[in-house]
Amino acid sequence: MKHLYPLLFFICLYPADIFAQTDSITGQRDSLQNDSLTSRFNKVRIRKPKAEIDSSIFKTDSLRIKDSLRIQDSLYLRVADSVQKQSNAARLPAQDLKEGDKKVFRGKEYLFYYLVFLLILFGLLRRVFAKYFYDLFRVFFRTTLKQRQTQEQLLQAPLPSVFMNGFFVLSAGLYVNFLLQYFEISIAENFWLQYLYCGVAIASIYIVKFIGLKITGWLFNVSTATDAYIFIVFIINKILGVYFLPFLLLLGFATGLLYSSAMIFSWFGIGLLLLYRFILSYRAVRKEVKLNSFHFLLYIIGFEVVPLLLIYKLLLLIF
Repeated sequence: MKHLYPLLFFICLYPADIFAQTDSITGQRDSLQNDSLTSRFNKVRIRKPKAEIDSSIFKTDSLRIKDSLRIQDSLYLRVADSVQKQSNAARLPAQDLKEGDKKVFRGKEYLFYYLVFLLILFGLLRRVFAKYFYDLFRVFFRTTLKQRQTQEQLLQAPLPSVFMNGFFVLSAGLYVNFLLQYFEISIAENFWLQYLYCGVAIASIYIVKFIGLKITGWLFNVSTATDAYIFIVFIINKILGVYFLPFLLLLGFATGLLYSSAMIFSWFGIGLLLLYRFILSYRAVRKEVKLNSFHFLLYIIGFEVVPLLLIYKLLLLIF
């Protein structure tokens, strides 16, 4: 029995060693398996071929898009340049026409506003002084009335007469300005400055004529005849101020044949009105002064036509 105790003790220890060895072996195996799994996992994580391929694709796509945009931009710039060149080529004849044709001038928007102002001014005068306009046109068309009676009808209203004389200066000055441009006579480079010169010249001419006729009538004791002549002259001037309005609209904005036609037709009307003034003046003066038609014609030529021709000749020499 004493010999059996060591044997039993050995048998009891042997399974523990076996289990320890198996545990160590299994542990080693587990550790090896874990190492192999981690290495495989790391290998899987390290491999990124798809991501690299995708980024390269994106890079190539972005480069292609940029190239296409550059091509489109270059094509757009070329088309825009060609369109700009064509528009510039189309504008060149119009610019040459504006530079060559002296009837075209800048600032027509201001001319439009000024013509509207003249029309409104005429409408206001026509509205406020309705009786004066009625008497004015009645006297103008009824030549059978006596001169003394016509003076009494219109001289009783001096205020509308002054306004209508001023309106004549405004419209006649603008017409003379267009007339100078038609004959290519330039007094000033600025259109409105030239218009100012024309208006001042017309006002000065009629003021000097009025003062001269008054002095002549007083010196030669023919005040009645000179007053009748002054009355007729200013009546015709008022009608001319109204007559110029439609032609000012045409001369301000028409071109070509319409412009020339409007200018020529306006001359016919002015000629008829001046002839009518000559007839009325001769009738009125002959009643007060013993004067034949030849002497009156010499007066008209000497004091009406010759000064205008001298002014025209002076303008040609200076400008």
